[in-house]
Amino acid sequence: MLLQVCPNGARTPDEHPALSADPSAVAADVAASVQVNKATTHVGVGSVHVHPKDPDGCDSLASEHVDRWIRAFRGACPRVELGVTTGAWSASAPAERCALIGEWQELPDVASVNWHEDGAEGVADLLLSRGIGVEAGIWTREAAEQWAVSPLAGRCTRVLVEIQDIPGDQVPAEARTILGIIRAARPASRILLHGEERSAWPAFEIARGLRLDTRIGLEDALVLPDGAVAASNAQLVDLCGRRLADCRREPGATPPT
Repeated sequence: MLLQVCPNGARTPDEHPALSADPSAVAADVAASVQVNKATTHVGVGSVHVHPKDPDGCDSLASEHVDRWIRAFRGACPRVELGVTTGAWSASAPAERCALIGEWQELPDVASVNWHEDGAEGVADLLLSRGIGVEAGIWTREAAEQWAVSPLAGRCTRVLVEIQDIPGDQVPAEARTILGIIRAARPASRILLHGEERSAWPAFEIARGLRLDTRIGLEDALVLPDGAVAASNAQLVDLCGRRLADCRREPGATPPT
């Protein structure tokens, strides 16, 4: 089971004290997450998904910003897989996204591509041509069906099943639907299941029960399961690492009901 940390997302620095437009500050928080979690739970963080920012704290695909963030994270977390977003909100059109990605000098290991966005396959194909792995972001049943018939589906590093911000009691059915489409199309695909906001903790527990890869961080959740505001990415990751360590001692896998 892979545990990925998503430290910032599209959030801006005014949303939480641990968020910043300074890549060194965010990288230091993630490095602390990696070290604390490994020391206390023996469940290592195996991947980071970060949103490079411009100096104003907005997501950017421009090479001057992406390269700066990649360098900061390579220095802070040298042995952890590093991924970035290619979200359409970072550029106005698919052609612009591809042009910006083509200018990157510091390359991440992987990049997420949201399959419901216009031009997703073109962006994914460009990433693969540059030696960057693709994480297929699947937000909906329709996106799962589009991905399932894509000629690039079999070349994706993993599938990110991203349960949107919905009430917790609706998360199991949504997860079951999307997972069913992916498994029917490509049973061997590696799946990372996670949620956001209200769905973040229910989705984590489903992933934990199914022994699927998952992720946590301030991108997905600003609060702990009890509703208290999380102090940092390190606190979120430590909590999840402890829960995953417990999972290793529990028999069986529990399907979403």
